[in-house]
Amino acid sequence: MTSSLYPAVYQALCSSDIDAKPRLASLCHQQWLAGRLPRAADALPLPHPLPAPGRPARPQLVSPFEVPRQGLGSIAGRAGLIHAIAHIEFNAINLALDAVWRFRDMPDAFVEDWLRVAAEEARHFCLLRERLQQLGFDYGDFVGHNSLWQMAVDTDHDVMVRMALVPRVLEARGLDAVPPIQKKLAALGDAATVAILDQIFEDEIGHVQIGNYWFTTLCDARGIEPLACFRQLLIDYEVDNLRGAYNWEARRAAGFSEFELAMLEDFAVTRRRLSAGA
Repeated sequence: MTSSLYPAVYQALCSSDIDAKPRLASLCHQQWLAGRLPRAADALPLPHPLPAPGRPARPQLVSPFEVPRQGLGSIAGRAGLIHAIAHIEFNAINLALDAVWRFRDMPDAFVEDWLRVAAEEARHFCLLRERLQQLGFDYGDFVGHNSLWQMAVDTDHDVMVRMALVPRVLEARGLDAVPPIQKKLAALGDAATVAILDQIFEDEIGHVQIGNYWFTTLCDARGIEPLACFRQLLIDYEVDNLRGAYNWEARRAAGFSEFELAMLEDFAVTRRRLSAGA
């Protein structure tokens, strides 16, 4: 581990080793809390455009539409689902590290929040990978897609936009998706995976809450009305993954207001109608 913040974060971000990256992400958080990663003047230069983060040669990356859907009745089907979630968590490590590395004018509290997120995503990945191995598989045995990191590329110019569209859209959709998955796995007797998803779900509420806090804080600092801004960003970035049921309770716990939840529901219904009429 290097002796100042940005080289250490960059080392973790660029690591392509599936054992080293989670370890380095966790170590960044530990060293920051211990006061051993100062924001020194030897920061690495910030490149544009955003480079791809370190990732292993496998899994093969394909279009999200090319990722095969498998039934959960077989061990391979369940492993495929776990792999898909593990892939999300691996990418989430990179997203959290990049938030620290890229947006350098943010205060120490922002650094601490996103290093914590990176460490928790690393723990999630390791739990899921261990579960995959218990089922006779490993990370890389199935294909994955790159849409999560693509959102990092699309939002690399503005921390407010990143906070709006990564934690408040992509991670928040995880709050909606996890409980139905757990219900299906519980019906199949897969208590081990359900327990892992319990841990992930609780942490993800906190991650969305962090995104909510920094988005509204940045809006306030810029004199922008948050809900109108968020709705416009959903339009500008053509967000189309708001279909399906919302987990109202989890979203409230993560800091979404009642008015915002109603706005999201209305937005999703409107988008569905437009898509149906296209």
